[in-house]
This record gives sequence, C-alpha cells and structure tokens, in this order.
Amino acid sequence: MANIILLGPPGAGKGTQARKLVDERGMVQLSTGDMLREAKTSGTEMGKKVAEVMDRGELVTDEIVIGLIEEKLSSGQGNGFIFDGFPRTLPQADALGRLLAKIGQKLDAVIEMRVDDEALVHRISGRFTCGKCGEVYHDATKPTKVAGTCDVCGSTDLRRRADDNEESLRTRLMEYYKKTSPLIGYYYHAGDLFGVDGLAEIDQVAASVAAILDQQV
Repeated sequence: MANIILLGPPGAGKGTQARKLVDERGMVQLSTGDMLREAKTSGTEMGKKVAEVMDRGELVTDEIVIGLIEEKLSSGQGNGFIFDGFPRTLPQADALGRLLAKIGQKLDAVIEMRVDDEALVHRISGRFTCGKCGEVYHDATKPTKVAGTCDVCGSTDLRRRADDNEESLRTRLMEYYKKTSPLIGYYYHAGDLFGVDGLAEIDQVAASVAAILDQQV
C-alpha cells in the first residue's frame, strides 16, 4: 500500500498515470474536484458544509478539503491513495502531513512529472478527448482511426478544452510554477521527491513511476 502525490504542470500526463495506477495497482485517486462534487450530494455533515459553501459561490477552505481527505483515507478503500490537485500550497502540504501522521499513515513518494515547456505547449494545443469515455487523443501523435469517432467507445462527442491554446497554456504554466515551486523544494528537503520524464511514452513513464513505488514501498 502506498500514498503518493503526482506533481506536474497542466498536460504533463498526471491523469493518465493516475488512471494506470488505479487500474494496475488498485490505488484510489483522490481528486479535489471529484471529492467536492461527491460530498455536495452525499448528505453527510461534511457534505452539507461543502454544499453550503459552494452554493454561496465561495472557495472551500483547506480545513474542509482535509476533512474530506481524512474520510477517504479512513475508509479502508483501495491499495493506497494518489493525491491529485492537492496539496497546491505549503500550508496544505503541512496539513496533509499532519493528517497522515494522525491516522498512522505516511507519504511514500512525491513524483514530479518533469517536462520541457515548449514541447508541452505543442502536446497540449493538439489535444482532444472523448466526452463519453475520457480517452485522450492528439492531432499529430494520436489521431482517431476514423475522423470524428472515438476508437474506444465509438462516440462522436469529441471535445477540446477552450483553454488548450498556446496563450492560455503559457498563462497556466506560469501559474503552476509560481504556486508549485515551493512544494518541489519542500518535498525535496523531506527526501520524498522523485522525478520522471513526463514527455516520454506513456508506458515508459508508467514503468518509471512503478520503479519508484516498488523501491519505496
């Protein structure tokens, strides 16, 4: 059983690698957005708090997010957890560390998916996904076999994110580095940080991630 954080800029492939870990190792992906949406409709005390905050259009506090994470970690689900989109700041990293210590668990690895920004912009600006099954495609490197039709499920609902363009991507990258650079130093100092080449082939990245997990667990 392992608890890991996947770090990397938008489009580095964190979601793809998280799905592989879920499928191949039985881990549970903890996405902040998914947890909030699930909590809002759960009817639990924590869920009611989330619903109230979100209905007012306010940002959910770190305390509430940590509470949701604690519920998940204490559920006994899965073979370890993948933190996706959390922590984003040093106070969140501290809070996560305290929570893990409180429930007798630990963080096994923080895996940074390192990328070249120019190559990443090229990768993302050609990206599109299937709206039905979530399969990811690319104009240059992974087009659909039949134009306009998903190879996996046959859906014709293929979508591009409005912000998957060069200008938006460069803005998102700048935001990511501003917010996340302190986390890189934080986890490096703690001895938890490992790097993989996020622009390698998907299976190569997966093998690198697997090697880190096998070494740490």
